[in-house]
Amino acid sequence: MTRDGGLLLRLRCVLDAPAPVVFRALTEPRELARWWGPDGFGIPSVESDPRPGGTYRIAMQPPEGSLFHLAGEFLDVDPPELLRYTFRWEEPDPEDRETVVTLSLRDLGGASTEVVLTQRDFLTERRRALHEEGWTQGFGKLEQLLSPA
Repeated sequence: MTRDGGLLLRLRCVLDAPAPVVFRALTEPRELARWWGPDGFGIPSVESDPRPGGTYRIAMQPPEGSLFHLAGEFLDVDPPELLRYTFRWEEPDPEDRETVVTLSLRDLGGASTEVVLTQRDFLTERRRALHEEGWTQGFGKLEQLLSPA
C-alpha cells in the first residue's frame, strides 16, 4: 500500500530492444496504437505530447461494447530512462480514481532493456487487478512487436 492508502501495482519485463527504441514505443502515438491495451482491444486514436505538462489521450475499442478513453498529464519525461504520468478514465467506474504511472527503463546491454512499471493509488483491489491484466497483455504485445523476427 502507498502512504495514502492506495493500492500499488508493480510489473517488470525485459524487452529485446535498446532503451531509445522502447522509450519511443512508450510515447509515440503510432507505436502506442500497435501494442496498447488488453488482447482484442483496438486503439483507433492516440494523442501524445510527451513533455512535462504535456497531455495524452487514448481511445480504446473493446471487442464488444462502446469506445472509451483514458487520458492524463506527463509529469516527468527523461528519455530514454523515465516516463511518469497521471492516468484517468474519462468515463470512470465508481471504483476509479486518478493514478500515477512510472515507467523506468534500464539498459541491460546487448540491446535489451528492463522496464519496471509502477502504478499507484488504486482505490480497490478489483481495479488494480484489472490494470495488471491490461498491462501484462499490453507488454506481451510490445514484446512481440520489438522482438527480432
